[in-house]
Amino acid sequence: MRSIFCIISGLMVIGSGFWAYHENYETQASLGEVRTLYYQIGNAHERLNMLQAEWAYLNRPDRLRDLAELNFDRLGLLPLIPESFGRIGQVDYPFVRVFEISNSVEVSSDNAPFIASELTE
Repeated sequence: MRSIFCIISGLMVIGSGFWAYHENYETQASLGEVRTLYYQIGNAHERLNMLQAEWAYLNRPDRLRDLAELNFDRLGLLPLIPESFGRIGQVDYPFVRVFEISNSVEVSSDNAPFIASELTE
């Protein structure tokens, strides 16, 4: 009986060692994937920062003004001045239909008396 217990215990130790070995390599592989993802995220952030800087450079007001003046014949762009904007009173809002509710019917049962016998039937 004692030898069977020792054999079973030995097999359990070997199985535990194999399981720990397997889990260790899976963990190392997962950590490698995480490092790769962090590297990709870092590259994406760098690219985004570069694109934002390029966008800010290309959207400089003086550059856009010069481009508008150079391409005035083709585009017909005019500089923005306060008179270019309309007043709020000039906006044509769509017609809003108002419904009459004087002939409404109450449909809630909040005022109805509670009768316990109706629940049991």
